[in-house]
Amino acid sequence: MRTLYLDCFAGAAGDMIVGALLNLVPSPSVLRDGLKKVTALAPEEYELVIEEGVKNGIAGINFDVILPGTPHDGGEGDGGHREQEPAHDGHGHGHGHVHRHLADVEALIAGSGLSDRVKREALRAFSLLAQAEARVHGVRPDQVHFHEVGAVDSIIDIVGTFILMDFLGWPRVISSPINTGSGTVRCAHGVLPVPAPATEVLLHGLPVFAEGDPMERTTPTGALLIGMLADGFGPIPPGRITASGFGLGNRTTPDMPNVLRALLMESGAEDDGLVRERLALLECNIDDMNPQDFEPVSEKLFHDGALDVWTEPIYMKKNRPAVRFCCLAAPEQAKGLSLTMLRETTSQGVRRIDVTRERLNWRIDRVSTMLGELNVKTALIGDTPLRRTPEYEDLKRLAIQHGLPITEIRRRIAGEMQP
Repeated sequence: MRTLYLDCFAGAAGDMIVGALLNLVPSPSVLRDGLKKVTALAPEEYELVIEEGVKNGIAGINFDVILPGTPHDGGEGDGGHREQEPAHDGHGHGHGHVHRHLADVEALIAGSGLSDRVKREALRAFSLLAQAEARVHGVRPDQVHFHEVGAVDSIIDIVGTFILMDFLGWPRVISSPINTGSGTVRCAHGVLPVPAPATEVLLHGLPVFAEGDPMERTTPTGALLIGMLADGFGPIPPGRITASGFGLGNRTTPDMPNVLRALLMESGAEDDGLVRERLALLECNIDDMNPQDFEPVSEKLFHDGALDVWTEPIYMKKNRPAVRFCCLAAPEQAKGLSLTMLRETTSQGVRRIDVTRERLNWRIDRVSTMLGELNVKTALIGDTPLRRTPEYEDLKRLAIQHGLPITEIRRRIAGEMQP
């Protein structure tokens, strides 16, 4: 299982996250070319700075967005992140940023050439951000008109993060607890405690701590992105590190480097070409539920990150026929999935069994055939292909397209995939 670990020991901001992820892709052009698809952002509205730098002796990538009339200072600036607490009334202009309503940003994203998933995640991100700001300022989300949603740099941070995640194939994300910082921050509404109000709302439900010299270490965009990306929180999971790097923040303090670390990993140790990983098996025995009602529960569990869901026929006391409802999941997903099973079924309890799984590696290839393109899953032992299996949904699509039985589609595709 491919895993991205985000180490927020010194906090999180949008520019730090993008900078960290840039270490994991082959070229900055992945980001630059992706942002060109947002055609509603005129080229003269911004300039991207992607450069190597050092923070407290730690080398990493400094990512910044330069707006017209705003000088680039190499990431030192006034000692703070370039993000600010926004003003919902349109009067807190920050660094002269363009102000857009939420609807303007949604139209900008929807009208872009970005992939469907990048669009979907970006739209959800700005909706969550608008809800947080609306709660802080006592307005409706559709009334939000402020720097954080409207600023070009914030749009680029959020959309850019999802462009890079899309290139990486949307790996599972585990995050460390988040260092919020402490003290106060000056913003459009005066001096406020850290974390600033919008940041604090976006951090609800996430594990946080405060460490180091007083300063704002996590910004609203940083809190938003970590909350959206993270499938779980904890220490570095077991596995092999395949790529890593630091994203540099805008402050330099003697106590700790203002950086965010990203580790790209293959979770689970490999031996003799097999992947071994620790998982959680969740199960419960149910004898008083309509069997048809298991289907929507299964769909929800898969949507929430389950690796597999199935039922087993069993007999309970007094030979009552029943079902054992089972779910296989990564350990950090187990708690949330257990709650789903308890809410969505009639069970009074869920057993958790820690298990070890040995599996083949695999990859998805896009294959062109006489009948059309489709995705093919290739199972691997180490780097050696073992078997290739066309994806069922693609087979079904081609069967409908050509008016042929799916068995015939499968036979023809198999013939073309022969060596």
